[in-house]
Amino acid sequence: MINVSVKNETSALRAVVLGTAQDFGGVPSLDEAYDPKSKYHILNGTYPSEADLVEEMEGFADVLGKYDVEVYRPQVFEHYNQVFSRDIGFVIDNIYVVPHILSNRAHEVDGVKYIIDQIDPQHVIEVPNGARVEGGDVMPWGEHIFVGYSEEPDFSKYIVSRTNRRAVDFLQDAFPNRTVKAFELNKSDEDPRENALHLDCCFQPIGHDMAIIYKGGFKNEADYDFLVDYFGPDKLIQISKEEMYDMNSNVFSIAPDVIVSDIRFERLNGILKDLGFTVEAVKYEETAKMEGLLRCSTLPLIRD
Repeated sequence: MINVSVKNETSALRAVVLGTAQDFGGVPSLDEAYDPKSKYHILNGTYPSEADLVEEMEGFADVLGKYDVEVYRPQVFEHYNQVFSRDIGFVIDNIYVVPHILSNRAHEVDGVKYIIDQIDPQHVIEVPNGARVEGGDVMPWGEHIFVGYSEEPDFSKYIVSRTNRRAVDFLQDAFPNRTVKAFELNKSDEDPRENALHLDCCFQPIGHDMAIIYKGGFKNEADYDFLVDYFGPDKLIQISKEEMYDMNSNVFSIAPDVIVSDIRFERLNGILKDLGFTVEAVKYEETAKMEGLLRCSTLPLIRD
């Protein structure tokens, strides 16, 4: 039995699902791509190879092992991309949430069914029909659940709009002891520099009381201002549009003082080290070409 428990984004990690690039299906057609960065690399012949993705993800797995984290991997399906396990489930408190996601990704949920089957059914809930949410948009933090989402007409207009108002309302009903604070995100199906695919593509809490943030990812300035007031301006690491594009906010916390980051993020990593964080820098540049990074690759099951 797996007793899931995740209170926040940064407490010491004990068990996690790390996605897999094994048999990931190779280069998709443009019609099969559902984010602008993937489209760019398909068109330019720079889409990542399976060998490079596997090497990067195994390097990440080695770091998790270094900190004695129990690592689960999805059941591998033939010719199917299962790199980004963050979106196919998430844990809040002691509840595992099975989301409704894009129909062309739905089979990914089957890859973690063997894990869900090890969780007490009373601690598993499914998002109802009509509500759509992916784990990259959901962050438990303090008394809140922070959620990135799209209102209409954006939700129906953009394939990169992955979480809707009905999901926000569902989460508030499912977790009445938390306050769900939802932020509309800027979306673009064609320009990755104007697209916050998920909340973790423009914002993520770190440590005990800090966060990484990109103002331009938020559709409404009031939402950005809320986070500035909540954390305090001196507790926010501001990143640029280009750093957002490179996915600087999509690092991953193994503990409040340990962050896994991309080796390319020299400015961010330097700031984190100066603040006293241990930075485990890994190569993840190829994975980033599919508009996801370290947080996107993980589905935490147990944190202290």
